[in-house]
Amino acid sequence: MSGNELLVAHDGPVATITLDRPKVHNALNSATLRGLAEEIRRLTASGAGAIVLTGAGEKAFSAGADLDELAGLDAHRAQEILGEGQRILAAIEHSPVPVIAAVNGLALGGGFELVLASTFSVLSQRASFGLPESGLGLIPGYGGTQRLRRVVGTPVAAHVMLSGNRLSAQRAYELGLSPLEPVEPGELLPTAVKLAGDIAARGPRAHVAILRALRVGAPTEAELAYETSLAAIATGGAEAAEGIEAFKQRRAPEFPSVTRENR
Repeated sequence: MSGNELLVAHDGPVATITLDRPKVHNALNSATLRGLAEEIRRLTASGAGAIVLTGAGEKAFSAGADLDELAGLDAHRAQEILGEGQRILAAIEHSPVPVIAAVNGLALGGGFELVLASTFSVLSQRASFGLPESGLGLIPGYGGTQRLRRVVGTPVAAHVMLSGNRLSAQRAYELGLSPLEPVEPGELLPTAVKLAGDIAARGPRAHVAILRALRVGAPTEAELAYETSLAAIATGGAEAAEGIEAFKQRRAPEFPSVTRENR
């Protein structure tokens, strides 16, 4: 599906979707997210038993949201764009078919949030994870504040988001972000596809029931909507304008000072 920069391959009941924007480290823009949601719906309707999601190239699964799309937005327009992305990731989280993220490199910002919305992940030893938005005057807006803390707990989630520090593949595994130890880069896709095939060979109705039961603890619509509203305000603010511009210019941002009155 080249129009949305996605590639789809089939291996029996297993479908593999590749985010194919390697020049921008597979950054997620609105068109790519819409295309991804549509492909997952189409594959589910056509009888796929499991879906593997990965990124093109060796450097990145996805380095996050496309900053060119977010730059200069006011809070209202940011709410629309972030809300749409939020709904798409929630739809992936609620897919009746398992979606397995094969993480081959950087999974930052929205890329990490996409991994968190997947059923589970398989990691290359080169994988690393982070939610660096605060360094740009932004906050995660695709469910990261809610899904990450449910997996690793509030203290670890707070550290990841407030510091911008990255988690290595091994640390991510230790924290429960993947059920499998990281594998050699060349073994990532074969491992993920084989595992997806093993899953697809089991009862599809049982899978639907299991996934529904597991989602009882998923973030509520109200929690995700609250995150989106906070992310939209941040995106439309002065901090984000400075942070994104500084990122483009490859310099340290000079954020406006914060007082008790304007906090």
